[in-house]
Amino acid sequence: MAWKHFIAVLIRVSVKSRKGKWIMKYKDYYDDQYVDMISRKLTQAHSQFESEIFVSRLQGKLEGLSLFERFDLVVDALERSLPNHYADNIVRLFHLLEEELPTDSGMFREGWWYWPIGRYVEKNGVLDFEVSMSFIKELTKRFTGEYAVRPLLEQYPQQAMSQLIEWSQDENVHVRRLASEGVRIRLPWSKKLYTALDEFDSYVRILDNLKDDPAKFVQKSVGNNLNDLYKEAPEKARFIIDAWQRGGLTKATRWIIAHGTRSLKQEKELFLLHE
Repeated sequence: MAWKHFIAVLIRVSVKSRKGKWIMKYKDYYDDQYVDMISRKLTQAHSQFESEIFVSRLQGKLEGLSLFERFDLVVDALERSLPNHYADNIVRLFHLLEEELPTDSGMFREGWWYWPIGRYVEKNGVLDFEVSMSFIKELTKRFTGEYAVRPLLEQYPQQAMSQLIEWSQDENVHVRRLASEGVRIRLPWSKKLYTALDEFDSYVRILDNLKDDPAKFVQKSVGNNLNDLYKEAPEKARFIIDAWQRGGLTKATRWIIAHGTRSLKQEKELFLLHE
């Protein structure tokens, strides 16, 4: 599912039925039924998971909360029902991961139930860089790891950027997209992250590796990076685009540049409109 469409879905916080009627808010998928389902999965994945504690802290307490309030309550319950050793927990949670997505679509449709697990890594991941990055790479093949990776980029910028450079050349489309999406300055529903500016040479290498990516899913993410960059450091965005233009542009790179400069065009149109 493209981010633009998913953002629209979450703004409306609803999911359409086949008949086109709005029947359920997205946040309401994380309800008591979800608690039972994820508790069963966690019990199978982790022998020391205390399901009774987990369920008792959540059942009947999610209704009325926002989407991210629900996530955070699930994470709190998860922390209280797992042993107090993050790295060991993550090693066991690898068993929670089911089949990889076969295409670049379906992330939020099929993998939605992983989101609180990613939130757990987002909150605790800096406790063990290597284990967290390994888990995030596998998670993102099923549900995006773009939020989980950001605290690691902030805490371990050089190590994390080195890993993203490697991921930007991965055979899996979701891993390649994560290399771009995770380092965005203005990722929706996340605080600004300036690692792209602080580690600019590494950032350029990531975008260079992805500028000709055949997947539109990845191209959109690279374009969104440029769009963010233009808002924070336009001279750096122009530096990247100028270098690409000197080297010759493929169809994919032309599309990325057009997508990445859309805000400039909109601002120009507004200026002309009010001139």
